[in-house]
Amino acid sequence: MSIESARRRSAPTDAETETHTIAGIPANLLAMAATLVLVGTFLSVLYDITDIVGRRDQFVLVASGALALATIAGLTLRPRVALVLSVVLLGGGFAAYFLSLPSSQLALLSPERLASDSLALLSGLSALRLLSADVWALAVTPAPAFLAWYLAIRGRIAPAVVVAGSGLGLFVLTSDANGPLTLVGVGAGMAAIGFDSIDRFGRNGGQLDVLTAVLAAMVVLSATVTVLPGAGGSPILPAGGVAEQPTVEASLVSASDRISIVGSISLSPEVRFEVESSSPSYWQTASFDRYTGTGWVRTGDAEPYSGGRLTGPEGPTRLVRQEVTPATPLDAMPGAWRPVAISGEIADETLVTQQGNVRPARTIQTGEEFVVTSSVPQYTPASLRRTGTDYPDDIRERYLALPDSTSDRVRERAAEITADAETPYDKAVAVENWLEENKEYSLQVSRPDGDIAESFLFEMDAGYCTYYASTMVVLLRSEGVPARFVTGYTTGEPVGNDTYVVRGLDSHAWVEVYFEDTGWVRFDPTPAGPRQEAESSSLTDARDEGQEGVDTNETAAVAAAENETETPTPTETENETQQETNTTPASGPGPGIAERLGTPVGGNASAGNDGPVPQLPSRETLFVGLVAIVGAVAGVRRTNIPTQLRWATLAFYQRRTDSPRDDVFRAYDRLELVLEREYRPRRPGETVRHYLDALSRVGVDERTRQVATIYERARYGHGVTRADADEVMAVADRTVRSRLPIVRRWSD
Repeated sequence: MSIESARRRSAPTDAETETHTIAGIPANLLAMAATLVLVGTFLSVLYDITDIVGRRDQFVLVASGALALATIAGLTLRPRVALVLSVVLLGGGFAAYFLSLPSSQLALLSPERLASDSLALLSGLSALRLLSADVWALAVTPAPAFLAWYLAIRGRIAPAVVVAGSGLGLFVLTSDANGPLTLVGVGAGMAAIGFDSIDRFGRNGGQLDVLTAVLAAMVVLSATVTVLPGAGGSPILPAGGVAEQPTVEASLVSASDRISIVGSISLSPEVRFEVESSSPSYWQTASFDRYTGTGWVRTGDAEPYSGGRLTGPEGPTRLVRQEVTPATPLDAMPGAWRPVAISGEIADETLVTQQGNVRPARTIQTGEEFVVTSSVPQYTPASLRRTGTDYPDDIRERYLALPDSTSDRVRERAAEITADAETPYDKAVAVENWLEENKEYSLQVSRPDGDIAESFLFEMDAGYCTYYASTMVVLLRSEGVPARFVTGYTTGEPVGNDTYVVRGLDSHAWVEVYFEDTGWVRFDPTPAGPRQEAESSSLTDARDEGQEGVDTNETAAVAAAENETETPTPTETENETQQETNTTPASGPGPGIAERLGTPVGGNASAGNDGPVPQLPSRETLFVGLVAIVGAVAGVRRTNIPTQLRWATLAFYQRRTDSPRDDVFRAYDRLELVLEREYRPRRPGETVRHYLDALSRVGVDERTRQVATIYERARYGHGVTRADADEVMAVADRTVRSRLPIVRRWSD
């Protein structure tokens, strides 16, 4: 490519400068369309919230009305009037929200509490944890939707993007906006500004390069970085390497306020704590009231434990004292339902949730003992059958709610299962038995798309505790029976003296059903036999491999005694040894190892011992990678590095040829390239002589000016000599070195 062609390609034409359409579509319309997409991502999050908590149809009316009003106002109202109207909409919405709160909640409101709740929302508290999240969603919808679309109608694209982007940004901070939706919103916002920039300034001047680079940076950052430490959001892209399966414990007990149900899962055989209790029980850590279709959320705030006795269950109870000794750091406080008192060093740093659970405000360290005193409900099947259905309003609002999108076939299946049940207790037993008898237990499942309970009922043959418990709660709520999702640990391994050793594999999820005059009663729909077999197999494998932390002195003694009882005969031992000797290395690790290493279902391991097979990048990863490449290219273009390098290469080096005439033309092109960068380009129709004469008046020396004579002889005369060509090449070399500092340094 010649210098002239490079110059022509880099110079904008008037037609390009005046173009304000893209693919024949006006840039301003594209800017408005992109803004509408951004507004749509903000409204999409609110739509999902109202689908979960209720009032979905009302939300659609409110959002549609706000956009219609904005369209009319954009054509009729001045900005000042529209701004006042937006403030009125915002104030009216929040007034409705506060009026909808129960009187008990209103009594707790204060400026400090409001500031604390606002900060919590901005640091990762999901909007789904708000008690009246349905009214809150309706309250925050009209003002930003109206103002953003009004500004877009008026052609104020940048302010419109700021308003709509702030709405989406809020839900990124609260973790309610998922990764793909965030990417769409970021892309739409930057596209809107880019199209608006083109509409105002044209496509040249580096506008597109800057916007493309910024857009790419925002997409990559939003895909790979959490917004705030401790926020609920997570990167879209994995950190790299082979992904390990999460453990049941990590997905249940360690999830403080929100649980997302996952696919295949593993068991951790490590000892977590010992508990000394006169009565064996399930050791509860948390309960969740709001079902999202893909998981669970605990609503409401947690209050500091101030000492003394907490409120106990309704009806007859008995006190049970549990002394807990952590074997590893704990971020939960396990205990029998219902805890009424805490003692130990952690007592002053304990929180009480609105569901009645206790939790530590910090991690409890190894050996840091604490005591949980529980008031355990006393009941019989007969007493539960006699209870009525006149539930308190708070119980009805929290524990009968289902997403608006819950399908009719789920409700029909619930009615079918409980057709012969006359009381809430009988319905709970019927659902529990049906799930145990009709579903298989397995830790290796593929997480379904859509509603978890519906998928488990109609599409899946097997699952583990979170699938069983979630489905039972949904079925019972469909039949008007209050129920909730509960997490914690099963009893553990008894080691004598009323002491139980609890491991990570004992982590579990179950169901509690509410009964009048009794309170919450535990039901466990997960088949006990298959679950215990999986736990025992995991523990046996860990012991065989010599894994540390899976036994205490007491459990090791019990295991040794069992091994002595089951010691094989010499003949059996020889046979087993021979079988092991004949096993080829290609057989891979034994049972249980793949599960603990997090190998996905389907054998994601090589045939030999070469390690796991690399996974292909996901579509999200490929998309973000492509965006990063495009952004890098745009950034390089904006810095003009390619042009700088191309011009420097063309200007700096000239190889001598056998044609003096061609050498003169080439040397002059180099000379003109440098002169146009320092002074000005040669104008159309301007001869070389006139061009150099003009530049001699502003700094070009006489020797450079004389190049015109040699050039004209080469172009129009009888030719030039080798000496003439060398003269022009020398002038070009000298001019390059004196005018381009970078090239001068290279040549020195």
